[in-house]
Amino acid sequence: MKHVLALDVGGTGMKAALVGVEGELLHRARRPTGRERGPEAVTAAVLDFAAELRAHGLAEFGEPAAAAGVAVPGIVDDDRGVAVYSANLGWRDVPLRALLSERLGGVPVALGHDVRTGGLAEGRIGAGRGADRFLFVPLGTGIAGAIGIDGRVEAGAHGFAGEIGHVVVRPGGVDCPCGQRGCLERYASAAAVGQAWATACGDPEADAADCARAVAAGDARAAEVWQGAVDALADGLVTAFTLLDPRTLIIGGGLAEAGPTLFDPLREALRTRVTFQKLPTVVPAGLGDNAGCLGAGLLAWDLHATGARPPADPGPAPLVPPVRDTTDSSEVTT
Repeated sequence: MKHVLALDVGGTGMKAALVGVEGELLHRARRPTGRERGPEAVTAAVLDFAAELRAHGLAEFGEPAAAAGVAVPGIVDDDRGVAVYSANLGWRDVPLRALLSERLGGVPVALGHDVRTGGLAEGRIGAGRGADRFLFVPLGTGIAGAIGIDGRVEAGAHGFAGEIGHVVVRPGGVDCPCGQRGCLERYASAAAVGQAWATACGDPEADAADCARAVAAGDARAAEVWQGAVDALADGLVTAFTLLDPRTLIIGGGLAEAGPTLFDPLREALRTRVTFQKLPTVVPAGLGDNAGCLGAGLLAWDLHATGARPPADPGPAPLVPPVRDTTDSSEVTT
Protein backbone atom coordinates (compact mmCIF):
# COMPACT_ATOMS: atom_id res chain seq x y z
CA MET A 1 0.00 0.00 0.00
CA LYS A 2 1.41 3.36 -1.00
CA HIS A 3 1.93 5.70 1.96
CA VAL A 4 4.03 8.55 3.33
CA LEU A 5 5.59 9.15 6.71
CA ALA A 6 4.43 12.15 8.78
CA LEU A 7 6.02 13.58 11.93
CA ASP A 8 4.79 16.39 14.18
CA VAL A 9 7.58 17.37 16.58
CA GLY A 10 6.41 19.32 19.62
CA GLY A 11 8.15 20.89 22.56
CA THR A 12 7.58 17.87 24.79
CA GLY A 13 6.32 15.07 22.54
CA MET A 14 6.28 13.79 18.98
CA LYS A 15 3.26 12.52 17.09
CA ALA A 16 3.72 10.46 13.96
CA ALA A 17 1.65 8.66 11.38
CA LEU A 18 1.75 6.71 8.19
CA VAL A 19 -0.67 8.45 5.83
CA GLY A 20 -2.39 6.90 2.83
CA VAL A 21 -3.12 8.44 -0.54
CA GLU A 22 -6.55 9.68 0.55
CA GLY A 23 -5.17 11.28 3.72
CA GLU A 24 -6.18 8.36 5.92
CA LEU A 25 -4.15 7.64 9.05
CA LEU A 26 -2.92 4.09 8.54
CA HIS A 27 -0.79 3.96 11.68
CA ARG A 28 -0.21 6.36 14.57
CA ALA A 29 2.41 6.54 17.31
CA ARG A 30 3.76 8.94 19.95
CA ARG A 31 7.11 9.41 21.64
CA PRO A 32 8.62 11.97 24.05
CA THR A 33 11.16 14.32 22.50
CA GLY A 34 13.56 13.83 25.40
CA ARG A 35 14.48 17.50 25.35
CA GLU A 36 15.87 17.24 28.90
CA ARG A 37 18.79 15.33 27.36
CA GLY A 38 19.77 18.20 25.08
CA PRO A 39 19.26 19.26 21.45
CA GLU A 40 21.45 16.55 19.93
CA ALA A 41 19.43 13.91 21.75
CA VAL A 42 16.20 15.43 20.41
CA THR A 43 17.54 15.23 16.86
CA ALA A 44 18.56 11.62 17.41
CA ALA A 45 15.12 10.80 18.82
CA VAL A 46 13.42 12.28 15.74
CA LEU A 47 15.65 10.28 13.39
CA ASP A 48 15.18 7.05 15.36
CA PHE A 49 11.41 7.51 15.48
CA ALA A 50 11.27 8.12 11.73
CA ALA A 51 13.36 5.01 11.07
CA GLU A 52 11.02 2.92 13.24
CA LEU A 53 8.02 4.17 11.31
CA ARG A 54 9.67 3.46 7.98
CA ALA A 55 10.38 -0.11 9.12
CA HIS A 56 6.79 -0.54 10.29
CA GLY A 57 5.43 0.67 6.98
CA LEU A 58 7.71 -1.65 5.03
CA ALA A 59 6.66 -4.63 7.13
CA GLU A 60 2.96 -3.78 7.22
CA PHE A 61 2.35 -2.50 3.69
CA GLY A 62 5.06 -4.19 1.65
CA GLU A 63 6.88 -1.06 0.53
CA PRO A 64 8.73 1.86 2.12
CA ALA A 65 7.22 5.31 2.51
CA ALA A 66 7.19 7.24 -0.76
CA ALA A 67 8.13 10.48 1.01
CA ALA A 68 8.19 12.04 4.45
CA GLY A 69 6.92 15.27 5.94
CA VAL A 70 7.89 16.77 9.28
CA ALA A 71 6.44 19.73 11.18
CA VAL A 72 8.62 21.44 13.76
CA PRO A 73 8.18 24.45 16.06
CA GLY A 74 10.08 27.71 16.08
CA ILE A 75 11.76 29.39 13.13
CA VAL A 76 11.84 27.16 10.07
CA ASP A 77 13.45 27.64 6.66
CA ASP A 78 11.10 25.52 4.55
CA ASP A 79 13.06 26.01 1.32
CA ARG A 80 16.42 24.94 2.74
CA GLY A 81 14.94 22.30 5.02
CA VAL A 82 16.57 23.74 8.12
CA ALA A 83 15.13 24.00 11.65
CA VAL A 84 16.67 27.44 12.21
CA TYR A 85 15.75 28.07 15.84
CA SER A 86 13.62 26.53 18.57
CA ALA A 87 14.05 27.51 22.19
CA ASN A 88 11.95 24.63 23.51
CA LEU A 89 14.03 22.03 21.66
CA GLY A 90 17.36 23.81 21.92
CA TRP A 91 17.80 23.66 18.13
CA ARG A 92 19.75 26.11 16.04
CA ASP A 93 20.42 25.56 12.32
CA VAL A 94 19.65 21.83 12.28
CA PRO A 95 19.63 20.53 8.65
CA LEU A 96 16.75 18.25 9.51
CA ARG A 97 15.55 17.56 5.98
CA ALA A 98 18.95 16.28 4.85
CA LEU A 99 19.44 14.25 8.04
CA LEU A 100 16.03 12.61 7.74
CA SER A 101 16.42 11.85 4.06
CA GLU A 102 19.74 10.15 4.70
CA ARG A 103 18.33 8.14 7.62
CA LEU A 104 15.30 7.08 5.57
CA GLY A 105 17.28 5.75 2.64
CA GLY A 106 17.16 8.84 0.45
CA VAL A 107 13.40 9.42 0.27
CA PRO A 108 12.35 13.04 -0.32
CA VAL A 109 11.54 14.93 2.88
CA ALA A 110 9.47 18.10 3.30
CA LEU A 111 10.02 20.30 6.35
CA GLY A 112 7.44 22.79 7.61
CA HIS A 113 6.54 25.09 10.51
CA ASP A 114 4.14 23.40 12.91
CA VAL A 115 1.39 26.02 12.78
CA ARG A 116 1.58 26.45 9.02
CA THR A 117 1.53 22.68 8.60
CA GLY A 118 -1.50 22.31 10.87
CA GLY A 119 -3.14 25.16 8.99
CA LEU A 120 -2.51 23.40 5.68
CA ALA A 121 -4.41 20.37 6.95
CA GLU A 122 -7.27 22.43 8.41
CA GLY A 123 -7.57 24.36 5.15
CA ARG A 124 -7.57 21.39 2.81
CA ILE A 125 -9.32 18.63 4.75
CA GLY A 126 -10.49 20.22 8.01
CA ALA A 127 -12.64 23.15 9.06
CA GLY A 128 -11.48 25.34 6.16
CA ARG A 129 -12.15 22.82 3.41
CA GLY A 130 -13.35 24.67 0.31
CA ALA A 131 -12.28 28.14 1.50
CA ASP A 132 -10.01 29.91 -0.98
CA ARG A 133 -8.71 32.26 1.73
CA PHE A 134 -8.50 31.31 5.40
CA LEU A 135 -6.68 32.24 8.59
CA PHE A 136 -5.88 29.50 11.10
CA VAL A 137 -5.08 30.72 14.62
CA PRO A 138 -4.30 28.21 17.40
CA LEU A 139 -4.53 29.67 20.89
CA GLY A 140 -2.27 27.98 23.39
CA THR A 141 1.06 28.60 25.11
CA GLY A 142 1.61 31.23 22.43
CA ILE A 143 -0.37 32.47 19.45
CA ALA A 144 0.64 32.10 15.83
CA GLY A 145 -1.27 31.93 12.58
CA ALA A 146 -1.35 30.27 9.18
CA ILE A 147 -2.45 32.25 6.13
CA GLY A 148 -4.15 29.97 3.62
CA ILE A 149 -4.37 30.92 -0.05
CA ASP A 150 -5.83 28.57 -2.66
CA GLY A 151 -4.80 25.34 -0.97
CA ARG A 152 -1.36 26.43 0.22
CA VAL A 153 -0.06 28.29 3.27
CA GLU A 154 1.96 31.47 2.86
CA ALA A 155 5.32 31.44 4.65
CA GLY A 156 6.35 34.99 3.76
CA ALA A 157 9.66 36.24 2.39
CA HIS A 158 11.58 35.21 5.51
CA GLY A 159 9.35 32.51 7.02
CA PHE A 160 7.60 34.78 9.54
CA ALA A 161 4.19 35.22 7.91
CA GLY A 162 1.26 34.74 10.26
CA GLU A 163 2.91 35.71 13.55
CA ILE A 164 -0.26 37.38 14.77
CA GLY A 165 0.68 36.75 18.40
CA HIS A 166 3.13 39.62 18.11
CA VAL A 167 0.67 42.19 16.84
CA VAL A 168 0.61 44.90 19.51
CA VAL A 169 -2.92 45.21 20.85
CA ARG A 170 -2.17 47.04 24.11
CA PRO A 171 0.53 49.65 23.39
CA GLY A 172 2.85 50.10 26.35
CA GLY A 173 1.42 47.00 28.00
CA VAL A 174 2.95 43.79 29.30
CA ASP A 175 6.53 43.03 28.24
CA CYS A 176 6.84 40.29 25.63
CA PRO A 177 9.93 38.10 25.21
CA CYS A 178 10.02 39.20 21.56
CA GLY A 179 11.12 42.65 22.74
CA GLN A 180 7.84 44.49 22.29
CA ARG A 181 5.21 45.44 24.85
CA GLY A 182 1.51 44.69 24.65
CA CYS A 183 1.63 41.76 22.19
CA LEU A 184 -1.57 39.81 21.59
CA GLU A 185 -0.24 36.55 23.01
CA ARG A 186 0.49 38.25 26.34
CA TYR A 187 -3.27 38.76 26.75
CA ALA A 188 -5.15 36.12 24.79
CA SER A 189 -3.07 32.94 24.80
CA ALA A 190 -3.99 30.01 27.02
CA ALA A 191 -0.89 30.76 29.07
CA ALA A 192 -1.91 34.40 29.55
CA VAL A 193 -5.48 33.53 30.51
CA GLY A 194 -4.27 30.88 32.92
CA GLN A 195 -1.85 33.29 34.58
CA ALA A 196 -4.48 36.03 34.87
CA TRP A 197 -7.01 33.61 36.35
CA ALA A 198 -4.49 32.15 38.80
CA THR A 199 -3.84 35.66 40.08
CA ALA A 200 -7.53 36.56 40.23
CA CYS A 201 -8.63 33.40 42.08
CA GLY A 202 -5.56 33.04 44.27
CA ASP A 203 -4.76 29.51 43.08
CA PRO A 204 -1.29 29.34 41.48
CA GLU A 205 -2.18 25.98 39.90
CA ALA A 206 -5.25 27.32 38.05
CA ASP A 207 -5.12 27.37 34.26
CA ALA A 208 -7.15 28.59 31.28
CA ALA A 209 -9.40 25.52 31.31
CA ASP A 210 -10.26 26.26 34.95
CA CYS A 211 -11.10 29.82 33.98
CA ALA A 212 -13.39 28.65 31.17
CA ARG A 213 -15.22 26.32 33.56
CA ALA A 214 -15.62 29.14 36.06
CA VAL A 215 -17.02 31.40 33.34
CA ALA A 216 -19.55 28.73 32.38
CA ALA A 217 -20.50 28.44 36.07
CA GLY A 218 -21.19 32.17 36.31
CA ASP A 219 -18.13 33.36 38.24
CA ALA A 220 -17.90 37.14 37.82
CA ARG A 221 -14.12 37.29 38.35
CA ALA A 222 -13.57 34.63 35.70
CA ALA A 223 -15.92 36.45 33.32
CA GLU A 224 -13.83 39.61 33.67
CA VAL A 225 -10.57 37.77 32.95
CA TRP A 226 -12.12 35.90 30.04
CA GLN A 227 -13.68 38.98 28.46
CA GLY A 228 -10.36 40.82 28.67
CA ALA A 229 -8.74 38.04 26.68
CA VAL A 230 -11.58 37.93 24.16
CA ASP A 231 -11.40 41.70 23.63
CA ALA A 232 -7.65 41.56 23.05
CA LEU A 233 -8.06 38.64 20.66
CA ALA A 234 -10.77 40.47 18.72
CA ASP A 235 -8.56 43.56 18.40
CA GLY A 236 -5.73 41.48 16.95
CA LEU A 237 -7.99 39.53 14.63
CA VAL A 238 -9.63 42.64 13.17
CA THR A 239 -6.15 43.88 12.28
CA ALA A 240 -5.61 40.57 10.49
CA PHE A 241 -8.97 40.89 8.69
CA THR A 242 -8.00 44.35 7.49
CA LEU A 243 -4.72 43.08 6.03
CA LEU A 244 -5.72 39.62 4.78
CA ASP A 245 -9.50 39.62 4.16
CA PRO A 246 -9.93 35.88 4.90
CA ARG A 247 -13.13 34.09 4.01
CA THR A 248 -12.87 31.72 6.99
CA LEU A 249 -11.30 32.14 10.42
CA ILE A 250 -10.36 28.83 12.06
CA ILE A 251 -9.64 28.95 15.79
CA GLY A 252 -7.78 26.02 17.34
CA GLY A 253 -5.58 25.22 20.29
CA GLY A 254 -6.40 24.80 23.94
CA LEU A 255 -8.73 27.78 24.31
CA ALA A 256 -10.91 26.59 21.43
CA GLU A 257 -11.84 23.57 23.54
CA ALA A 258 -14.00 25.95 25.60
CA GLY A 259 -16.51 25.86 22.73
CA PRO A 260 -19.36 28.37 22.97
CA THR A 261 -17.75 29.92 26.07
CA LEU A 262 -15.12 31.26 23.67
CA PHE A 263 -16.86 31.44 20.32
CA ASP A 264 -20.07 33.23 21.35
CA PRO A 265 -18.39 36.29 22.92
CA LEU A 266 -15.62 36.28 20.28
CA ARG A 267 -18.09 36.43 17.39
CA GLU A 268 -19.90 39.28 19.12
CA ALA A 269 -16.65 41.16 19.83
CA LEU A 270 -15.61 40.82 16.20
CA ARG A 271 -19.02 41.91 14.94
CA THR A 272 -18.88 45.14 16.97
CA ARG A 273 -15.36 45.98 15.76
CA VAL A 274 -15.56 45.57 12.00
CA THR A 275 -16.49 48.61 9.95
CA PHE A 276 -15.75 48.27 6.23
CA GLN A 277 -14.13 44.85 6.68
CA LYS A 278 -16.05 41.73 5.78
CA LEU A 279 -16.54 39.47 8.78
CA PRO A 280 -15.29 35.95 7.93
CA THR A 281 -17.03 32.78 9.00
CA VAL A 282 -15.63 31.90 12.43
CA VAL A 283 -15.31 28.16 13.08
CA PRO A 284 -13.48 25.87 15.51
CA ALA A 285 -10.65 23.73 14.17
CA GLY A 286 -11.83 20.32 13.08
CA LEU A 287 -8.78 18.06 13.22
CA GLY A 288 -7.65 18.47 16.82
CA ASP A 289 -4.16 17.25 17.60
CA ASN A 290 -4.10 15.23 14.37
CA ALA A 291 -3.69 18.44 12.33
CA GLY A 292 0.10 18.49 12.51
CA CYS A 293 0.51 14.88 11.36
CA LEU A 294 -2.08 15.24 8.63
CA GLY A 295 -0.47 18.44 7.44
CA ALA A 296 2.97 16.82 7.42
CA GLY A 297 1.44 14.00 5.39
CA LEU A 298 0.05 16.52 2.89
CA LEU A 299 3.49 18.13 2.60
CA ALA A 300 4.95 14.69 1.88
CA TRP A 301 2.35 13.84 -0.76
CA ASP A 302 2.81 17.24 -2.40
CA LEU A 303 6.55 16.67 -2.54
CA HIS A 304 6.09 13.16 -3.92
CA ALA A 305 3.80 14.49 -6.63
CA THR A 306 6.46 16.92 -7.84
CA GLY A 307 9.21 14.30 -7.86
CA ALA A 308 11.44 16.74 -5.95
CA ARG A 309 14.52 15.61 -4.08
CA PRO A 310 16.20 17.30 -1.11
CA PRO A 311 19.56 18.97 -1.72
CA ALA A 312 22.61 17.07 -0.53
CA ASP A 313 23.92 20.16 1.27
CA PRO A 314 21.56 22.84 2.59
CA GLY A 315 24.33 25.43 2.41
CA PRO A 316 25.25 28.10 4.93
CA ALA A 317 22.59 29.16 7.40
CA PRO A 318 21.25 32.72 7.30
CA LEU A 319 22.00 35.00 10.22
CA VAL A 320 19.18 34.75 12.77
CA PRO A 321 18.94 37.09 15.75
CA PRO A 322 18.96 35.40 19.19
CA VAL A 323 15.23 35.80 19.84
CA ARG A 324 13.20 33.60 22.14
CA ASP A 325 10.91 31.23 20.30
CA THR A 326 7.38 32.10 21.42
CA THR A 327 5.51 30.16 18.76
CA ASP A 328 6.06 26.57 19.75
CA SER A 329 2.40 26.04 19.16
CA SER A 330 2.56 22.30 19.03
CA GLU A 331 2.67 22.42 22.81
CA VAL A 332 -0.75 24.04 22.68
CA THR A 333 -2.48 20.84 21.67
CA THR A 334 -0.10 18.33 23.22
